[in-house]
Amino acid sequence: MPAQAVYLLPLTDAGAPDVPGTYIYLPPPSEPAYSVRFQIQGTSSICRQGSLWVNIPVKGEKFSRGQYREYKLKPDFNGITEIDVPIHEANAYSFYTTYTPLPQWSFTDVATPEPTRTPTYYIDVCPRLTLQGQQLPIEAVSLFSVLSKFMGKYPSDWDNHLRGIGQRGYNMVHFTPLMIRGSSNSPYSIYDQLAFDSAAFPNGEKDVARMVKKMQSEYNLLSMTDVVWNHTANNSKWLEAHPEAGYNVDTAPWLQSALALDTALLKFSKELKAQGLPTTFNNTDDLLKVMEAIKTTVLGNIKLWEFYVIDAEKSANAIIEKWIAGQTKFIDDSFSDAGLRGLDAVKSWSLKQKADWLVEHALQGGDRMGERFRRRIDPAVGAGLLCALFGRYDSRTGNTPDEKAAREAITSICNEVNLPFYREYDSDKAEIMEQLFNRIKYVRLDDHGPKLGEVTEANPLIEPYFTRLPLNETTKKHNPEALALVNNGWVWAADAMRDNAGPKSRAYLRREVIVWGDCVKLRYGSGPEDNPFLWEHMAQYTRLMAKYFQGFRIDNCHSTPIHLAEYMLDQARQVNPNVFVVAELFSGSEEMDFKFVMRLGIACLIREGMQAWSTQELSRLVHRHGGVPIGSFETDEVLNAEHASGTADSSKRHATIKKIKRSPVHALFMDCTHDNETPAQKRDARDTLPQAALVAMCSCATGSVFGYDEVYPELIELVHEKRLYSSTNSTGGPIKPQAGEGGIGGVRKIINDIHYKMGKEEFDETYIHHDQEYITVHRVNPHTRKGYFLIAHTAFPGYGNGNGGFGQTKLPGTKAKLIGSWNLEVDNSPETRARIIGDKTTLRGLPAQTHDLKGVVVESIGDSTTISIPDKFPPGSIALFETWVPSAEHADGLDKYVTSGARAAFRDVNLADLNYILYRCDPEERDATDNKDGTYNVPGHGNLVYAGLQGWWGVIRDIVNDNNLGHPLCNHLREGQWALDYCVGRLERISDKRRYHRIRGPAKWLKERCDAIRKLPNFLLPRYFALVIQTAYNAAVDRSIELMGDNVRNGQQFLKSLALVSIQVTGYMNSASLWPDKSVPSMAAGLPHFAYDWARCWGRDITISARGLYMGTGRYTDAKEHILAFASVLKHGMVPNLLSGGKLPRYNSRDSVWWFLQNIQDYTKIVPNGLDLLQDKAKRRFLPYDDTWFPHNDKRAYSVSSTIEDVIQEALQRHASGIEFREYDAGPNIDSQMKSEGFNIKIWTDFETGLIFGGNQFNCGTWMDKMGESEKAGSKGVPGTPRDGAPVEMIGMLYSAVSWCADLYEQGNFKYEGVTLPDGKQTITYRAWAEKIKANFERTFYVPRTPEEDGDYDVNPSIINRRGIYKDLYRSGKEYEDYQLRPNFPVAMSVAPDLFDPEHALYALQMADRILLGPQGMKTLDPSDLNYRGYYINSEDSTDFHTSKGRNYHQGPEWVWPTGFFLRAMLKFDLKRRKTAEERVESYQQVTRRLAGCMKAIQESPWAGLTELTQKNGEFCGDSCPTQSWSASCIIDLFQDAREYELKDSSSA
Repeated sequence: MPAQAVYLLPLTDAGAPDVPGTYIYLPPPSEPAYSVRFQIQGTSSICRQGSLWVNIPVKGEKFSRGQYREYKLKPDFNGITEIDVPIHEANAYSFYTTYTPLPQWSFTDVATPEPTRTPTYYIDVCPRLTLQGQQLPIEAVSLFSVLSKFMGKYPSDWDNHLRGIGQRGYNMVHFTPLMIRGSSNSPYSIYDQLAFDSAAFPNGEKDVARMVKKMQSEYNLLSMTDVVWNHTANNSKWLEAHPEAGYNVDTAPWLQSALALDTALLKFSKELKAQGLPTTFNNTDDLLKVMEAIKTTVLGNIKLWEFYVIDAEKSANAIIEKWIAGQTKFIDDSFSDAGLRGLDAVKSWSLKQKADWLVEHALQGGDRMGERFRRRIDPAVGAGLLCALFGRYDSRTGNTPDEKAAREAITSICNEVNLPFYREYDSDKAEIMEQLFNRIKYVRLDDHGPKLGEVTEANPLIEPYFTRLPLNETTKKHNPEALALVNNGWVWAADAMRDNAGPKSRAYLRREVIVWGDCVKLRYGSGPEDNPFLWEHMAQYTRLMAKYFQGFRIDNCHSTPIHLAEYMLDQARQVNPNVFVVAELFSGSEEMDFKFVMRLGIACLIREGMQAWSTQELSRLVHRHGGVPIGSFETDEVLNAEHASGTADSSKRHATIKKIKRSPVHALFMDCTHDNETPAQKRDARDTLPQAALVAMCSCATGSVFGYDEVYPELIELVHEKRLYSSTNSTGGPIKPQAGEGGIGGVRKIINDIHYKMGKEEFDETYIHHDQEYITVHRVNPHTRKGYFLIAHTAFPGYGNGNGGFGQTKLPGTKAKLIGSWNLEVDNSPETRARIIGDKTTLRGLPAQTHDLKGVVVESIGDSTTISIPDKFPPGSIALFETWVPSAEHADGLDKYVTSGARAAFRDVNLADLNYILYRCDPEERDATDNKDGTYNVPGHGNLVYAGLQGWWGVIRDIVNDNNLGHPLCNHLREGQWALDYCVGRLERISDKRRYHRIRGPAKWLKERCDAIRKLPNFLLPRYFALVIQTAYNAAVDRSIELMGDNVRNGQQFLKSLALVSIQVTGYMNSASLWPDKSVPSMAAGLPHFAYDWARCWGRDITISARGLYMGTGRYTDAKEHILAFASVLKHGMVPNLLSGGKLPRYNSRDSVWWFLQNIQDYTKIVPNGLDLLQDKAKRRFLPYDDTWFPHNDKRAYSVSSTIEDVIQEALQRHASGIEFREYDAGPNIDSQMKSEGFNIKIWTDFETGLIFGGNQFNCGTWMDKMGESEKAGSKGVPGTPRDGAPVEMIGMLYSAVSWCADLYEQGNFKYEGVTLPDGKQTITYRAWAEKIKANFERTFYVPRTPEEDGDYDVNPSIINRRGIYKDLYRSGKEYEDYQLRPNFPVAMSVAPDLFDPEHALYALQMADRILLGPQGMKTLDPSDLNYRGYYINSEDSTDFHTSKGRNYHQGPEWVWPTGFFLRAMLKFDLKRRKTAEERVESYQQVTRRLAGCMKAIQESPWAGLTELTQKNGEFCGDSCPTQSWSASCIIDLFQDAREYELKDSSSA
């Protein structure tokens, strides 16, 4: 049984489809049914009280557009929600999500936002067409369009025509409407939608049923018809009973002015002769006389302006009446614009100001056009203006306002109101005149117009815009004025979504509509309730069409109301879910096209070859519809490689995972439609053949029209033509696939058969080349590499009869065999044209025949082919070849081979091997190869970031996703196989080293796959190289994740990506290790800047990163190795910032030892049996409690061992006693920027408070360690951030360490109870020390929110910048630096939460959230601080003291690692106040929302990591390390916390 396919549909945080493009187009339903798998990140915003709503029905249920199934979204911080929805039928499905948006995070409770829903998104499922029991893929459709009324006698003529159509290899016939036609005889003017044309089908529906059945069973033809929803024939009988089905003055009162104009124009047309005006137009002067009369007689007499203006006299009288009666209405604040002087100022307003006030506050009826003088002034409001101008009218007082003056004033104001309305009328009048002039000129005078001749009653001056229904027994029941119904038409370049007869359009008044006088426009309103009869009548019609026709062409789709089309297609799909819907769209924008296609489930948009005006343009159209380029990339094969190769358990049915790829709108590409001129009219008639072949070579549905194969001389006039079709292909005899007379029928059979085969067998890769008047098309099957190649010599006018000097064609690595070569000859002389066109009874083609062309030469050299065409290859010639690639004859097997076996090949490698296989930046690769090799340089692209697979995949991933075959890497691969040599050679050479012997498996696998693809033609190498690299990359990543802990293996993709950073930064180096005499994998602080030699291992970076990268991923052995290495180099009670393998450690960081002690604590709590670490021994590089320096090869080095327990005690005791020393080798050897005082290290403890202090203004002993370097700016030796005193994060870690030791002592797991004080006599227990810190922390570090609280805290109000925060430092050398808002206090909150008052903590976190948090990192300084500088440029050599030489490294730029601690603190304190499970979910969602920038960054970065820092607001920083250990590790820490909280919750539940 075939595997079930699953299409992945990830949703963004906002619920939108996270797939390329916005258009989701899926293949026809299959058996077993495939599924759409919605993937939602566990704490995406839409998971908050969220539901996914999908209207895809379950099997056996009818589709109902408004019936959505609900899938509840369950939040899960560590996981992903997956919802599989099987697809059983084709349709335009939709989905949306409802959820309650997250409120802004706040320290206090905030109101919950109202529930909301996302926009509706669409999933279009292609219909499954079936012909004679076989599936007919859309790409294999060859459609044939017929104008039904020219088909002749039924059934004999019809059968002959249909048989000939089927024999030529067409497989679907498009019939213009087959219903009873209206008085014009146009097929698109339907008299009765529910009755078939009795002239063609005497037995009505029975005949149609018989015909459709016979077409399928005997002629191998499916059927399609037009569905016409927009209009009905102007003589449709049912309109008389239902005039409300159209637009009339009752249903559309805004059309009154348009009707008045139309009626006047008709009357004027009848009276032309009587008025002495010309009725026959010989020149423009005749027309100008008539236009002048229209202006005066028509527009003047009907007083059209009355539809625009107010009745000024009537309005003035009404206002005066209300004023005198005291019935005045004042609008609140309406005179506020008059300013402080109020009503007095109104008196001094200009006439225009008064008029504008009336328009703004008193105008009624201005919303749309309507009856005459619809616009009017509310008299009571107008009276209010009079009161402001003249005072209240009160006859009882002696000083009654002057009524005469008031009347004159208000009349003037009303006349002023009318001025813009008259201008509006003048503008519309000018447009009316221009439209009438242009239209009359076109139909009466223009050479390219129909030249209608004399104006008569039957042939009026201008087409009527309204159909006037006859007065009879039926119609007399209605309002007589409502019997005039608007005719349908189209407006040039109009908005497709706008109703041209609606209240917001004046198209019918301004005469902008190109009207179809035989069709009444139908008025649907907003739904069936607006016009019940019409909706039901047209729904019946639609269901009737769906009963017999497998395809619909939506007539005039772009002006069909989209909600109507949606409803009608739902009706059709109830009858036949697989109805094949096509349409022409002239919406004017691709975006609008997508809107129609998505909502309606349109399978194809009709495109036409005859629209091309040159060979180049035709080439562009063929290119657009041809398919993807040859050698395109494939991702789905790799996703499913292991299942396909049978390495997985074959007893289970595995799903085949597929990505939803970017999909263009599919085309039904016609060589010619029934609406367009033929090649004999528009080009050279000989172009009939090359264009037919070029269209057939396209990877889409294709089509033609009756008369094209026969070389009809001109477009058939749809309405007035009465002659019948004739064709040499409709004689009833067989059509042979060969050259012959009567057009191109025999050759058409060949090309249609090839089109069908290519569509059926998925020949979906194409290469198109345009060279002068030639177009070549090569279309191939990507699996078998078999193909067809076409050379077409087009026949646009003016290119003679030669072969056009076309050179040889080379097909590298490809063999070719000639199928045939033909040209078309046509007699298109004026005499012949006149004879053929003049035939009174029959539509005929021009004398035309195809000939076999001799002399095409196919030469094979090795596996390549050269094709030469003969001298006789005139315009109108084609040559067609079959092709194959000998080296890929088993390409199907090759695909499977190169994508299989990798998992087994990688099964034995370990994490250090994977570091080499996947990563290694340039300095690392040079280190491993004795500087022989670095990362690979791709010409035109540059060096890859890694030598390993991630370096390649980081580039190839985007190439594959964009199918970018023009990328420099693809060009490089086509030019040679150096990249293959590099990848294979690299793994082979390293696997010879004992340390890396496990890499032999992957090296062997890679060599075998590369050897297999080396034989392919070079144009296929990019595709296959990508398959090999992606397969190897996936296998390596899978093996990496397999070697990690459960939380990573079962975690979300983001956590896995972060965990891979641990492999990225941990590996063997010849130039660096954790030990001087032993090589072990060591952690790089970041790549590529901190990868090599002394710059690799930094005490602070490693001890910050080890919890996340090692303990949070299950890499406990690596964690322990790094802890022991740093324990071994404890000296002065400190661990070094620069390890240098223990050879030359540098002790200049005051904070590193606290990160180290926190690291040990974390190890004991996270790692199973972690407490055992305390008794593990570390050999000491220096002697315990002894500051003597000696080299690493001195016999004292590593002669003594200490347990980790002893190391902890030594570190704490040294700090308790106080530390003071000058760095070893102080001076330029170890730091060329530092001033002498900076090398002096001093640390002491204040046992009044328990706080530790240290540092000075000349050094920078915490992570914010940038030393000024610019002599030009005077900053050399001046630290950017000295942070002396007591840094907040160090106090947090100090408290964490001594509290932990106190707990361990009390549990009997630590032998030391406390430390000796500096006097050497007294002692203090760890518990007492911890309590001192806790008792003083808030007092010393908190900056209260109000000045009233200042007395309770150690603050200096005069220099407070922000309140409600925690100080960054306590008692530093520059007091204002204590009060700076920086992102360090969340570290203390994460490791020592009980130091903080929870309310204070939440408010401080809110401040950090709103002030410091950027898209990825945290601002290192409050932007309101005078020292804030948000852009770090290390190379800047200016005189700016703050920024020169990057001194502002930590003065604003946004560092990523503090984000992890901020979010940990936020989660920790937010959860404390949450009472319910739902509230706790919100905490996780707030955190997730803030991870979005990091999630995006790691996904997009070629380094596959998180950067060290960004500039202001997340902007790219060129001097940042692109992947930094602690940036990733601190986010893993967050996941680790979440996991611990979940475990705690589940155990307490």
